[in-house]
Amino acid sequence: MNIAIFASHGGSNAQAIIDACAEDRLAAAVAAVISNNSQSGALDRARRAGIPSYHLSSKAYPEEEALDRAILETLRRHGVNLIALAGYMKKLGPETLRAYAGRILNVHPSLLPKFGGHGMYGEHVHEAVIAAGERETGVTVHLVDAEYDEGPIVAQCAVPVEAGDTAETLAERVLHKEHEFYVATLQRIARGEIVLPG
Repeated sequence: MNIAIFASHGGSNAQAIIDACAEDRLAAAVAAVISNNSQSGALDRARRAGIPSYHLSSKAYPEEEALDRAILETLRRHGVNLIALAGYMKKLGPETLRAYAGRILNVHPSLLPKFGGHGMYGEHVHEAVIAAGERETGVTVHLVDAEYDEGPIVAQCAVPVEAGDTAETLAERVLHKEHEFYVATLQRIARGEIVLPG
């Protein structure tokens, strides 16, 4: 598998995937890291690992179609056959979605379909989980389509909500699980234990 990681901010999930590939815990290579944020920590992490990194955003490509095409051309240039979204805060364009249909994954910090959709990211998810009195949350890896968090679920795992949890303490526990579960799910795909439709 030749993976492209898309991330907008710190890139801790990107780092988990990069490390797993480097240590042969994941039978794949990270071919490129793409961010819509020039200050993204994910781009720094890619540079440190010697991985091609790209800032592709509406600043350089004001027309959505041009940005979509630039992303798709970058993916093709690097022979990417799987996209892993890891905290990417922008919808992919229709050409990229079509070209990689069934081969775009996202990790979400709840047990979808609960606490997903527009605006449900980061602390917002954990605040909503606690406000709803849930005893359990988790991590979902799902396929990406044109809507936020609505693509078919590929794998899920549960994370307990503990008494006295704040959004911050819950976020930390869920993020730790995300790092290992996303890599484990990618490895199951690499081994053929999970077969993607694309």
